Amino acid sequence: MQTRRPLLLLLLAFTLTGHLSAQEYIPLWPKGRMPNSRGLAIKDSIADERIHQVGTPGMYAFFPSKQENKGSAVIICPGGGYGRLAYITGGTQLAKWFNTLGISAFVLIYRLPNSADLVQREIGPLQDAQRAMRVVRSRALEWGIKPEKIGVMGTSAGGHLAALLSTRGDDVSAIRDPLDLTPFAPNFMILVSPVITMGKFAHAGSRKNLLGENPTGELIEKYSLELQVTPKTPPCFLVGAFNDKSVHPSNSLKLYEALLEKGVVTSFHVFPQGGHAIGVGNNLGSTALWIPLCEAWMRETGLIESLQ
Repeated sequence: MQTRRPLLLLLLAFTLTGHLSAQEYIPLWPKGRMPNSRGLAIKDSIADERIHQVGTPGMYAFFPSKQENKGSAVIICPGGGYGRLAYITGGTQLAKWFNTLGISAFVLIYRLPNSADLVQREIGPLQDAQRAMRVVRSRALEWGIKPEKIGVMGTSAGGHLAALLSTRGDDVSAIRDPLDLTPFAPNFMILVSPVITMGKFAHAGSRKNLLGENPTGELIEKYSLELQVTPKTPPCFLVGAFNDKSVHPSNSLKLYEALLEKGVVTSFHVFPQGGHAIGVGNNLGSTALWIPLCEAWMRETGLIESLQ
């Protein structure tokens, strides 16, 4: 059986068919030092515009021109129910939109909890997200980014990971290297149709993939992020659709109520249409307004401004 090419080569191959522009791929971990790993040789797997297995977690970097750079950055966590990564619709398309606003964007290719290489399944994605934030913040000066204006975005289960990164304070990604001293907390979060709760109204697939078949009550509570919000949680732009049949809109509502209770400034929008397919384009009716609303929010909060 022929060995598959590494993830980087596979993704770059999509440039030949126009699916993905060639971008710099930044591995997250030094060779042999990836935490929570059994040391297995995991092969990268891509099919149907989805990544089904991640051997080398990292980020694809998308930069605006130097003349248009506004100094902010966002790490994008693609969704896929924690069983795959929809890296195009939930990643590269969003990154290119952020570039048009002068914002640097990084599409996170994180380990999936069902990987045989993980020792503790539920912390794998968070370890990669924390490390990604540290990598971007540590290279902020090099990339023309203000270290205090680096946020996280996620769609669907990627929204859960983005909110987890924003609400989880304990360090699960330290490996005793210089990056351990770099803060991993985001300065803002943008969530689209996010998975939030692991209790009532949970997305069953995401809960099973992240926490296993029979999670304990303690795990369910710990990963129900409406219960983890604090006054230190960063400002949030939150959007969803009333007719979302995949992730119940109560997920977003629960989070908004928690943010409101803790005094975290939030812009919350629920549109009649859109289902679970809210994206950069092809949105139905008023759902298309989420794009200019999000841009207006970023301008209102000072995330889009000149470096000068």
